[in-house]
Amino acid sequence: MDAKDILGLPKTPFSSSQEKKSRTPKEPQRKPDGVSREVYALTGGVGMAPLMPTIEASHLKRRPAAEKEKVKWQWLPFTSSARTDNLQLYHWVRVVNGVQPTGDYQFAKFNKKVDVLKYTDEEYEKYLIDPVEAWSREETDQLFELCERFDLRFIVIADRFPTDRSVEDLKSRYYSATRAIIIARSQSFDEVSANPLVKEIYDAAHETERKRALSALLSQTKQQEKKDAEILAEAKRIMESRAATKNADEAGVHSSSDNAMVPVEGVSPLSTTNPSLTHPYTAASSSIPNSLRTLRVYLRTYALDQMVQAASASAGLRMIKRVDQTLQDLGVNLKPKVPTKAVCAEHLELRNEILTLLNLQKQLQMKEAEVSANRESSFTEAPSTPKRANRDIDRPFVPDTVGFTGERAGKRDHKRKTTGRFIDAPPSPTQSKRPRKLKASD
Repeated sequence: MDAKDILGLPKTPFSSSQEKKSRTPKEPQRKPDGVSREVYALTGGVGMAPLMPTIEASHLKRRPAAEKEKVKWQWLPFTSSARTDNLQLYHWVRVVNGVQPTGDYQFAKFNKKVDVLKYTDEEYEKYLIDPVEAWSREETDQLFELCERFDLRFIVIADRFPTDRSVEDLKSRYYSATRAIIIARSQSFDEVSANPLVKEIYDAAHETERKRALSALLSQTKQQEKKDAEILAEAKRIMESRAATKNADEAGVHSSSDNAMVPVEGVSPLSTTNPSLTHPYTAASSSIPNSLRTLRVYLRTYALDQMVQAASASAGLRMIKRVDQTLQDLGVNLKPKVPTKAVCAEHLELRNEILTLLNLQKQLQMKEAEVSANRESSFTEAPSTPKRANRDIDRPFVPDTVGFTGERAGKRDHKRKTTGRFIDAPPSPTQSKRPRKLKASD
């Protein structure tokens, strides 16, 4: 009896797949480049030295600590250079290895003071007397003292000032007096022109208006804000509609000027059959081409060239050369020497008139050629067919002569004079012509 019999398990042996699990084959490692086969076989590819150093050089220069620092916190007194009364206070200080810190209080560096100028009696009498605002010497002295005490915090200064002065009045008096002292003490104005107090002049009226507008804005209710938003939206809509109307009007003017005809007596304005009679320079002289609208700054000669090219796009190259040749014959420069706005407009108008003249000459030549062709065709009509009026004229009776063969001589002669294609045709039978009756007039 074995354990299987005690546990009641079957005595069938386990399959080989359950006893031994299949192991996945390991991928062979490839020998890295630059390593010999013997070294790789000894190390097995494990623990090889890296190609690049992995430790920073700064770590190697550090000195090892000789002994561990002993840190304690002690309750020690201190004084601050920011105070003028030499008050001694206490605070907790971090002490390392029993060495107490020395020096000034670490937060004394944040005590920044404003350098307020001091004036003398002579300077006040010469530069600081203000008859407009009626500032006295005592008020000016108190203002400068409070400015030095409260570091130009004018809200606090206005609260501590003995007389009823606004914050804007205090600022205006201080900055104007300081600016006058700085300019008076300098040898020239250029030395202190970069000083902010000299460069920027305080405007009390502007500051008062700014605060009033800000107070009115912050005191608005929800209904007022909504109403203002609606007004702004309506104003924006009106501006957009006006701009759209203006653009539409300009487009209509441009299209009408492009389709305008030259009114000439005796010549019908056929815009569909003769588009060359239109003014190609009208739109160019009245508006700027699209290529120039994107440019903010350009030369007028360049603009003139662009306008001429845009306007002469519909005209042919031959016609443009004829216009240039006409300008040269008239002694006019192709480009104005002084391209002012008026000169450029006159130059474009002259080109327009020359082009109109050339087009009219061309139309005149066409009309003359048409008339001459009609006249020649009327004289070269074939006279073989007699007029209807000549058919009614009475002619005398002339009997036809008959030959020996019974044929009429006239008929035979007519057959001899005809073309070759009628020679082979059979002769017509003999027939006698009935004599016409003579009238009483004959």
